[in-house]
Amino acid sequence: MSATAKQDNNELLLKRMTELLGSGSENEVRQFIQELYPAEIALLIESLAPEDRKKIWKLIPLNTVGEILVDLHVEVANGLIEITDWQDLTTAVESLESDDLIDLLHTLPEPLLSKVTESIGIQEKRRLESALSYDDNTAGGLMSLDVLTVRADVSLDVVLRYLRKRGSMPRATDNLVVVDRNDHFQGVLPLAVLLIKNPHAMVSEVMDFSMSGIPYQMPAGEVALLFEQRDMISAPVVAEDGKVLGRITVDDIVDVIREEADHSLMSMAGLDEEQDIFSPVMTSAKRRAIWLGINLLTAFLASWVIGLFEATLDRIVALAVLMPIVASMGGVAGSQTLTLVIRGLALRQISSINAIRLFRKEIAVGVVNGALWAVIVACIAGIWFQSSSIGLLLGSAMLINLVCAALAGASIPLALQKIGVDPALAGGVLLTTVTDVIGFMAFLGLATLFLV
Repeated sequence: MSATAKQDNNELLLKRMTELLGSGSENEVRQFIQELYPAEIALLIESLAPEDRKKIWKLIPLNTVGEILVDLHVEVANGLIEITDWQDLTTAVESLESDDLIDLLHTLPEPLLSKVTESIGIQEKRRLESALSYDDNTAGGLMSLDVLTVRADVSLDVVLRYLRKRGSMPRATDNLVVVDRNDHFQGVLPLAVLLIKNPHAMVSEVMDFSMSGIPYQMPAGEVALLFEQRDMISAPVVAEDGKVLGRITVDDIVDVIREEADHSLMSMAGLDEEQDIFSPVMTSAKRRAIWLGINLLTAFLASWVIGLFEATLDRIVALAVLMPIVASMGGVAGSQTLTLVIRGLALRQISSINAIRLFRKEIAVGVVNGALWAVIVACIAGIWFQSSSIGLLLGSAMLINLVCAALAGASIPLALQKIGVDPALAGGVLLTTVTDVIGFMAFLGLATLFLV
């Protein structure tokens, strides 16, 4: 289904739900909900106002509540958990896959977390407590505890009889994990190989030794990149000593990719990707006020730079008219480079090895575009104000700012990453400050030197 088709489908679902809520017929709402997938219900909930969410939440069957909570953003999920009876919640999460259950438990506040874990069997509780100890943004935090392991010294026929006796397999199972007597990872046995090879063959004869286990501490972003590069459907997660801890499946990786995309987009505006789009006005205003305040400080800095050239502006009014052009063009050019570099860092394409080459390339691009647009704006400004001097100054300032913008767009993300700050979160604010200050300083400074 294309992105447009998905959007149209979501709009139709939202429209239908709104109509049903308006009619006040709970039976129709309940029947409509039962026809939807949990992920579709989650999207509908996030698209509705808080009061409407409460209306439909009580109509959702308990056997789908857990899956819906996993698909919701944390803030929305927490709001619904607060109005859910803990016994109902415990019943709802019992049927969840272990990785989904772990994701949900990460969001539960105390004492609700303790109540839910206490209701789970002792053996399962120990496994979950162990899994909860891993960082949520690592392979250990992503993994499912549901993993099928076999030994290398058994025949394929034995494995097949084991699977038939078991009666089911974890979702997205494309291979079995081969381990030794101490559960140390040795390789994988693809299901395709299991089905087509001679059943009397030993696992050690047909298993795949090329796959390596994913270290439990590997960051989630790197795990996603590994899945992309190797076209994997699932992969085992191992401890430092090589013991198999669990496995990661491609559906977990899709969630990581979506979360990273949300994070990058929202961070550029200083927002949290887990925020509720329909959160209370004062809550939203408070969160956004912080970055508005930071932006205000940078705006005052740019205004202070302009104030240094007040006498120049008083004498040549045309400068005030043309001044925003320099800053605006620098901001756009810098944003292009900034976006490119942040993406390169996310994909692990940029490091200290190739950073200098990237700087040279971006500066060269800045020089080419700066020269091109410097000539264009110089001609326009010269004709507009009947002054070749003003046109020449505007073009020179444009060239300077576009080159500096390219350098800033490339260096700011690398510098922020080096000191442990998210480039997507702070890069845009810093870049705007740099391009505004340098643009105004270059244009007004040149005018002061040569026209006043």
